Amino acid sequence: MTFCLGIKTKNGLVGLSDTRITSGNETTTSKKVYKVNKEKHSFFIMTSGLRSVRDKAITYFSETIEKTDDQFKKLYEAVNEFGDQIKRVAKEDKESLEEGGLSFNLFSIIGGQLEDDKSPKLYLLYPQGNWIEVRRGTPFVIIGNSGAGNPILKRSLKYEESLDYALKCAFLAFDATRISANDVDFPIDTVILENDSYHIIEKRFEQAELSHISEFWNSRIREAISELPADVLKKAFQDAAALTNQ
Repeated sequence: MTFCLGIKTKNGLVGLSDTRITSGNETTTSKKVYKVNKEKHSFFIMTSGLRSVRDKAITYFSETIEKTDDQFKKLYEAVNEFGDQIKRVAKEDKESLEEGGLSFNLFSIIGGQLEDDKSPKLYLLYPQGNWIEVRRGTPFVIIGNSGAGNPILKRSLKYEESLDYALKCAFLAFDATRISANDVDFPIDTVILENDSYHIIEKRFEQAELSHISEFWNSRIREAISELPADVLKKAFQDAAALTNQ
């Protein structure tokens, strides 16, 4: 499993990915973010699924980018091309993978801004090569292990937030997932793209750098629970029969 998150705000995009790779009883670390930074032409791809499918699709796509990158003027065109490369890999490998008991399942988050895009775009690409655009109504998408991170984002994240705030939400969503699942873990990779900057900033964080944030969040949650205005819940401790006999 994995954890990859993309967030779209009025100020730009935030992406966060874990790096844990689980294969049977073995765990390793591998980067799950691919990015392109060129003049008026920047985007990133984060993936969840079989690593062999991911690596092959990215390799094919990279070759295409090297030859025809200047032909893409809007991000959806690059998304379509990556979808075509996934379908190419499916034709080559899907049957043999399924014969070996493995599912062909590569989900991708693709975000960026090309020269004819009025603002940064964010897409969810399915293994079949079709996609949806992430918009302001629900300004985030998670692939991989999404159960623990969703509640934090749905409660706290709005399209109007700053990139700084969005990144904090992204980390807390990852941290909740890390605690809940043993196949999601540090280090994490983050990507930031501000509106019209056409330059993705990528950074890797180790657990030691961010452990104080986790500890702060845990203590604040405990404090908030203790201070919760929930006197009405005390009724749960009252025995109805005992009250009747008084």
